[in-house]
Amino acid sequence: MHGPTLSGWLLVALCAATGAYCLLRTRVCEGEERRAAVGEAVMGFGMAAMALPAAVLTPPEWGWTVYAAVFGAAALHGLLAARHGGHHLHHLVGSLAMVYMAVAMAAPGAAGAHAGHTAGTAGGIPALTGGLLLYYVAYVLRSGARLVPVTATGGRGGDAARTAGGSDTGTAWAPSGRGTDAAWAAVGGGGRAWASRPELAHACRLSMALAMLAMLVTL
Repeated sequence: MHGPTLSGWLLVALCAATGAYCLLRTRVCEGEERRAAVGEAVMGFGMAAMALPAAVLTPPEWGWTVYAAVFGAAALHGLLAARHGGHHLHHLVGSLAMVYMAVAMAAPGAAGAHAGHTAGTAGGIPALTGGLLLYYVAYVLRSGARLVPVTATGGRGGDAARTAGGSDTGTAWAPSGRGTDAAWAAVGGGGRAWASRPELAHACRLSMALAMLAMLVTL
């Protein structure tokens, strides 16, 4: 019993910290970046609440309906926003996964619903759960590869590395997405720069994907 409870608290801490960082990013980002940060903050806090150990909080039966409604609305928003960028498709998948887990734990025979995330008693559709697991495994591997430092070998690459990293180390991160240039130009500018560093945003997305894997495995 202690093991699952501990793992639940670790998930809560990870998801809450990720949600807080994404919320901080909404203050320094604009446009699509800001909307993406809002969606990630909602996802982080929602996952933190869902991962709370049953010994601490057992939500009422209607609580899972609220989860499904909130993330159903988030999925609809992600579907409408998908035309603005591929990353919104990932938000859509994440929101649908949250709806799926809420419905699975609210279903009759799920043995206490919320306890399912810590005791492995929730039910789901094996094929759908397997498909989501494969998606998140692929996403974790891809995101992890993007966080690996890229070593420049000289010339223009060395200049770019020094410009991006702010030092003469010859090593730079390989961020991507809108707002990257502005984010890196702001490095060294205090809290605002810290909140807009692209490699931290990628790390948060990777953390949430890992947490989603851990939660889906219990189904």
